[in-house]
This record gives sequence, structure tokens and C-alpha cells, in this order.
Amino acid sequence: MSPLKQPTARRDFLKTGLAVSAVPFLLPSHVWARGKSPNTRIRLAFIGTGKRNRELMRSFCALRENVHAVAVCDVDRTRREHAQSTLQALYQSEGLTETIDAYDDFRDVIARRDIDAVCIATPDHWHAIITIAALNAGMDVYCEKPLVHTITEAIAVMEAVKRNHRVLQTGSIQRSMKEFRVAAEIVRNGFIGEIQSVVTQFGTPGRPCDLPEEAPEPGLDWDRWLGPAPCRPYHSMLSPRGIHEHFPEWRNFLEYGGGHITDWGAHHLDIIQWALDMDESGPVAVRIPESAKCLSDGAQLVYANGVTLTHRNKGFGIEIRGSEGSVRVNRSRLEVIVRGRTLASFDQRGSTGTSLDCEVARLDATLLKSPKVILHRTKNQNHPADFIASILSRDKPCAHEVIGARSAIVCNLLKISYLHGASFGWDPVANTFNDPAMDHSWLGHQYRGPWKIT
Repeated sequence: MSPLKQPTARRDFLKTGLAVSAVPFLLPSHVWARGKSPNTRIRLAFIGTGKRNRELMRSFCALRENVHAVAVCDVDRTRREHAQSTLQALYQSEGLTETIDAYDDFRDVIARRDIDAVCIATPDHWHAIITIAALNAGMDVYCEKPLVHTITEAIAVMEAVKRNHRVLQTGSIQRSMKEFRVAAEIVRNGFIGEIQSVVTQFGTPGRPCDLPEEAPEPGLDWDRWLGPAPCRPYHSMLSPRGIHEHFPEWRNFLEYGGGHITDWGAHHLDIIQWALDMDESGPVAVRIPESAKCLSDGAQLVYANGVTLTHRNKGFGIEIRGSEGSVRVNRSRLEVIVRGRTLASFDQRGSTGTSLDCEVARLDATLLKSPKVILHRTKNQNHPADFIASILSRDKPCAHEVIGARSAIVCNLLKISYLHGASFGWDPVANTFNDPAMDHSWLGHQYRGPWKIT
């Protein structure tokens, strides 16, 4: 089954009509009456129904004044049917009798002419193929981070969004969290002076999959789970049995993810790119330390202005050092020091007599009262809602395709340097090695069977 190539009339309306009429986000309840036809709302399908998309389903369904879930898709029957019954029960509890359709092949979702957007939370090796198919079919896309698996895929996704004039939100939720916005805004406004260096921590790179064979999981289409990845026997660490409440281990294997380098790296490197005003660019060189005993720690990214970004597999999270101060930030942790004075300090893990809300509010009321650079402030820190608002307005969301793709490129540069023990120059405009003698196959990978990115 081939994905549709042309946007439908309904999707064209979402693209142009809503923007022209300036329909506000989260319209008052007297406008979006509870009994109003779901066809007046964004019709959303969920592809991949494991732990992460179950969380996203709850988030998107909380926006049901503007969102109506209509379908789920998963190659595992148990997870697929669980997601279907969960959504149907939700609507039934509100007196609605809507049917949630369930599919085992994402192409059946893409072929639906009445679906406006998809939420993708599959293993990373599927992200680009499904995302591009949905974009080509005229759908808007919310895709979990890292947005793509390889640098070649990052370029292809950016091109597909531009070609199809669609909205894409990357699931880089730290973009919507107040502590990271404040940290980036302080750096961008020069309050810690000229940036000298950045240190970040997010663990080690992935490794080739060497898991032994296990008995198949009933109801799982294992060949379809693998898709474009190399053929190998089933193992429950890759696709856990039943309804699981943990994040699966596939992310630690290079065939399906990139280890912590692309998993947590996609979060922290994204914020660093934001703080350095590099959302549409990136580093110009990658260095591996000569004394490294194990290629998993100490690699550096070098930016054109001389700023170095050093990766550690142990540490705080993000620390940005300037000539007049520093900013350290992680989830529910924030420290700002300017000219020797601590202007904010909060760590949820210890009692400090304050709160993150108080620290952020103080910074907004003082240091950031009248900033020259004002960064995106996601309403209520609600990342999915930011996506829905962008569908309605046709404006870019806070973690749009260029942001998500370039964050994934930076992750992949670190991954490549560790895997191949290589230091190299990088062209962030052309997104390629400076040295034509470098092995350009490192930028992508081969796809199994009929799968490809177009």
C-alpha cells in the first residue's frame, strides 16, 4: 500500500483556512461544545503504542476541545488492543460512542483521508520512514526524539516538511520546560558574558545488538518491528512482552537507536544548541581525545566562534561557562552565577527552602525583566499543546523540524566520532564532512527490504 501523495481537502483547510480565520487555540467551551462533531477537531492517530505513546495519548486527549483520537497502530497485538480499548473507554466515560480503529501497519493509517495528524513513538529506526510518509500524505507530525536515526534522514525530513508545507513537532520536551528556557535566555542575552565552554553529561554511545534468540512473543509481527533494520531473532529486551511500564532496551543498540548519545543527548544537546543560538547550524569540528582509553567519554564539538562542547558520561547535565558567570541546568535543577553572585539555586533532590517556580519567577522579574532576546515560552509547559496550537495557526512549533533534525545531527556527530575513533571537520551548512576522503557512508545506513526514505 503506497502512502497518499496529495493533501486532502480537510488537510488543506487546516493548512490555510484556520490561519486565515485566526481561530484561537483552546477555544472557549461554549464554542467547542462537548457534543460537537469530532470532525470539527484535529483527528489524530498514534503510531507505536508502548510506554511513551501511552503517556502522549493522555496528554493529547486532555486537549480534546481541539483534538479527537481516531486510530492506533502497533505491530504488537497486545499493546495495540490495549491502546484501542483505553481510548474507547475514555470516550465512553464522557457519553461518546466513538470507535477507535486499530492497525498493525502504519501505511493503513497514512492511507486514511480523514486523519489530520499522527503522533509517532516507535523505535528510532522507524522515525524517518514513517514521518516522511505521513508528511507526503499531507499529515502534520508529532515525532518523538531523536527525530531521526541518521544524518541522511535528518536532511530528508527537513526537506519533506518544506516540500509538503506541514507542521512537525519533535518530542524534545525540555524546550517547553521553564528551567531550560530561562537558562537558554540568560545565555542568549549575554548575562554570563562571552561563552567560553560547555560541558554536558548523558551517558555512553550504543553498541551492536548481540542478544540471544528467545521464543517469539505471541501476537507480535517481529519482521515488521524490525522493518528497515537487519534481520535478527526476537528478544524481549527489544520489544518487551505485554503491557510494560519501562523504556525498552532497543535504544541501547545501534541498529535501532544510538545509546544515551542519541537518547538523552537529543534532550541536552538540543538545549545547548538553543542557548548558543545554533538552532539552524551546528559545530564545525569534532575531536576525540588522544588519551581516551575507552571511546565513550571526552569527545568535543567545536563551534565556529571557538566555543567547545565537551561530552561526559557522568556529571550534572548541562553547564555553560562564560567570562562573567555560569549556568547549570537539568530537569528540576537550576543554578545561575553572575559575577560571583548566585542569582538562582534549586535542586529538587535536596531541601533548599525554595522552589523551581520561585527561582524562575525571580529570574524573570529581575535579570530577564526586559531581555533583548525573548525565547519561545510554551504555555503551561505543555509540549503537545504547543503542537496543536501550531496546527491551528500554521506557525512553527517550539521544536520544529529544523530544530529536531539539527539536534539529531549533533548527536550523530558524537556517535560517529566514538564509533570510529575519528576527529573530523564538519560543514553545518551542507551537513557533510569537510574532507571528501571521509567515509560518507557513516552519515546513513542501508535499509532492509523495500524500506526507504523518499
